[in-house]
Amino acid sequence: MKYLYLLLFCLMFSISGLAQQLPQFTQYMYNTISINPAYAGSRDGFSITALNRNQWAGVSGAPNTQTLSIHSPLTNDKVGLGLSIINDKTGYENYTYAYGDFAYRLDFSNDISLAMGLKAGMSYYNLDQELFTDQQVLNDPFFEDRFNKWTPNFGIGFYLSSQKWYVGASAPKLINNNNHEYSEFLAMEQIHYYLTGGYVFDLNENLKFRPTSLLKMTSGAPLSVDFSGTMIFNEKFYLGANWRIDDALGAFLDVELFDGFRAGYAYEYSISDIRPYTSGSHEILLIYEFRFQKTRYKSPRFF
Repeated sequence: MKYLYLLLFCLMFSISGLAQQLPQFTQYMYNTISINPAYAGSRDGFSITALNRNQWAGVSGAPNTQTLSIHSPLTNDKVGLGLSIINDKTGYENYTYAYGDFAYRLDFSNDISLAMGLKAGMSYYNLDQELFTDQQVLNDPFFEDRFNKWTPNFGIGFYLSSQKWYVGASAPKLINNNNHEYSEFLAMEQIHYYLTGGYVFDLNENLKFRPTSLLKMTSGAPLSVDFSGTMIFNEKFYLGANWRIDDALGAFLDVELFDGFRAGYAYEYSISDIRPYTSGSHEILLIYEFRFQKTRYKSPRFF
């Protein structure tokens, strides 16, 4: 049964020509370094972010993703370094990404800067070991070690920002690796292009509004466009909603529990063809930041 399931799974990807997609997130504005290396060091302090996403709850084999990112500026605050780790599981397929990030900032004024970034690392692709408890699978040469492999990759990014707004452009993986190169089935890592942007409006002394957007372009996949809006209360309580065109509607809540530590939750309701089969998608976010005493910005960053 497992043998048949995997063949059908691989055949589905082969027939549709679907490329391996990088994970998507509702709270993408807090996880920017995973897609744009130029973001490294932009928070003016040491920052660590952990996120767990359960997509399409109730659907067997639906994507389940965990991310961990760490980044900080160096003593020379024009240079930022970071590390991003992503674990992504869909059905019997597992992807693990481990990438280092380097960013260099050019200051155009006291408030506006342009950062250029480079991302480089390895991706590991393998099939779930649960599959190989079936003797029929173990004896089939089709399922030899060729389905377990490391592949290198690299990416670039740009991040133009001030205290009030930001614009980013990036391609986190520039090499098209085929993880099924020895078989008739495709598991191609296609190039993803991202455009991001956001602005913070001061409505009054204690209330701000932050609209953000993300556009993702990938060969062989529909254009993904995401809009979100967040109300920020007393710079500690964040309440927002998002709309991913033809895909999902969502809401999220983010609270600063104590100085430097924030926790968030997001829920997405699917509006695509998969809606009858799922109750929605869930995300949990944890952020810890330690701001350096000497920083460029006197008030907190909101992206």
